[in-house]
Amino acid sequence: MSQKGPGIDLDKSLGYLLKEASSALRTAMEAVLRPLGMTVTHYSCLELLAQRPGLSNSELARGAFVTRQSMNVLLQNLEREGYVTRPAQAPHGKALPARLTPRGRQSLEEATAAVRSVEVRMLGGMTEAEQADAFRALTSMVHSLRAGDAGA
Repeated sequence: MSQKGPGIDLDKSLGYLLKEASSALRTAMEAVLRPLGMTVTHYSCLELLAQRPGLSNSELARGAFVTRQSMNVLLQNLEREGYVTRPAQAPHGKALPARLTPRGRQSLEEATAAVRSVEVRMLGGMTEAEQADAFRALTSMVHSLRAGDAGA
């Protein structure tokens, strides 16, 4: 059903469709992560630390698209539960670089398999060429928007 009148036609808005796809992806990811005792933010934090050990709270917050305060609470919980470790004192400045523990790595392996299953389902109706085209198009959109932010 198409909305007519002032504004944009949501049925033809690429931005709205991207937001809808993002929401559907997050919902599907939350569903497969919940039985593992994780949220998407929890998973994102572990994944970022696996790829870039030693990130600070601020860097993790930016990478996971949450506030520094939210990330700080998550990191405290992950540290208490044995998924990450941070030094008692900052080696430089105020930042406490976080690293995955063996328990964090094991948990991440399980979560990665679950998240990968969601991505496979999401891309199931697309050929490899269509997937590559979608990847290029989305990458271009992100680049264009970020370039516009730099000039603002």
